[in-house]
Amino acid sequence: MPEPTTPRLHSLEFGIALNPEAARFEELVRLAQLADTRGLGLLGVMDHPYLPGVLDSWTLMTVLAARTERIRLFPDVANLPLRLPSMLAKAAASLDLISGGRVELGIGAGAGADQGGGGMGGPSRSPKVAIDALEEAIAVIRRMWAGGDEPAVYEGEHYRLEGVVPGPAPAHPIGVWVGAYGPRMIELTGRLADGWLPSFPYIDPARYIELNKTIDDAAAVADRDPSEVRRLYNIIGHIDPNGSTPFTEGPAAWTERIVHLVVEAGVTGIMLTPMADHERQIEVFSEEVVPAVLEALSKEEGA
Repeated sequence: MPEPTTPRLHSLEFGIALNPEAARFEELVRLAQLADTRGLGLLGVMDHPYLPGVLDSWTLMTVLAARTERIRLFPDVANLPLRLPSMLAKAAASLDLISGGRVELGIGAGAGADQGGGGMGGPSRSPKVAIDALEEAIAVIRRMWAGGDEPAVYEGEHYRLEGVVPGPAPAHPIGVWVGAYGPRMIELTGRLADGWLPSFPYIDPARYIELNKTIDDAAAVADRDPSEVRRLYNIIGHIDPNGSTPFTEGPAAWTERIVHLVVEAGVTGIMLTPMADHERQIEVFSEEVVPAVLEALSKEEGA
């Protein structure tokens, strides 16, 4: 089996991502419970609070954490301009404690006027400024998670901590997974983040593999082991035996594409975002695609 660009240090996990549409609340609970009982490990909740028809992601995640037992939850990805990083850290640590260590933190820069608030009062940042603010936010979040009795102090251009005592500390080391696409965000991810979380079709598998190497290089320049940066992938698609385009195909094609990503890019987190027929898609994904991927990888490693 060819060595992946980044050797895997993390267990390979599969999950789903949900759009927190208010009109589908009861269905979202059922889908989360289905993913949990079918053995999927990750549950992402999209975060677009400026849209009128969606629930607040953190409120929904709290309900879903209470209605599930094993699956880990995270915002996919949290909208930074509308969420103060000190409060993001507090929310993530709180839910991690309440859920027994089942929370991670996906985060994005949220560049653009609409993603800065769309009339909600958030800052309107250029892409450059948004990335600068994200770098500061990661530092603030980690200071807030550090715990201890000493006040936290941070002085940045966009965020400050002025002597707040951090805590409570989360139940486990929460991963900071960045939704990154452009060169500066990719560099920041390799330098500072615990994981990379882009989405298909915004990045196709070939581009994913190419940018994966860029993350390796950025991590190495920052004197980090590149394998510390977990590689995840949101896939907006549909498992359809009659389909013919990438990630709208049958289970066998999905299996082949995912195995390729694991082998060539060291991907250890695959998230299905169903476009329709959500319950059936989760069943096919967990019952057909996931076992086939694991079997194929086992054969590759044995060879």
